[in-house]
Amino acid sequence: MSNYESDGPAEGEWEDRGDLAWNEFDWERYLRAQDEAVNRYLAYYETFKVHPERIDEVARHMDWENGAEASDPDSGEAGAPGTPPENYSADGDVYTLHKNPIFIATRALYLRVRRNWELIAGASEKVPQPLAVAYLSVLQQGEDQAVQAIHALEFGDFSMAISLFKRALSVLNRSLALLNDPEARQHHPVDVYRADALTTLFDLREIWLRVMGECRAELERPVEDEES
Repeated sequence: MSNYESDGPAEGEWEDRGDLAWNEFDWERYLRAQDEAVNRYLAYYETFKVHPERIDEVARHMDWENGAEASDPDSGEAGAPGTPPENYSADGDVYTLHKNPIFIATRALYLRVRRNWELIAGASEKVPQPLAVAYLSVLQQGEDQAVQAIHALEFGDFSMAISLFKRALSVLNRSLALLNDPEARQHHPVDVYRADALTTLFDLREIWLRVMGECRAELERPVEDEES
């Protein structure tokens, strides 16, 4: 999916993991590695924050362009959202949702806006407490809807993914509305936060809109004749 092509498991691959004998400590080590991927994305994002093509620039540095090669439009074999490169399992790596580029980007960008908000939200002299709670709530709701949408991508249900991303966008718009409220902007710390957070929230929206566009393109593709 352009730079955000999911490299998820092909149909039947989950059954092939029956021989994987990992215990809870193995999985904890694995999950820590995936947490590091989120932190690495965030570090690149901070580096390229003022770059006009920062979304694509970060994806390049995350080495996600290799996944895009599986859906090269010139190859005549465009990959569907949620479809892995054919050689994904060749290196024996384990795939879970945590490796999905859209999941990593969404987690990282929400982490950024939430963490920066938490730095000021605990002080009532900086942020009105009703606003502090309401904004944190919509951030949580938006991330939850987006993660559900990414789950739908993993299962190849592109229509459901679009619907869930639309819900996530609706919640994201509520986040923007809270930050753009004239009364909230009278508080200097809120206004300073807003100036920085808007870019990140719009980048989240851009990523989701790209994914939705490719889901729609996949749904519009003609179904090949099985007999051919």
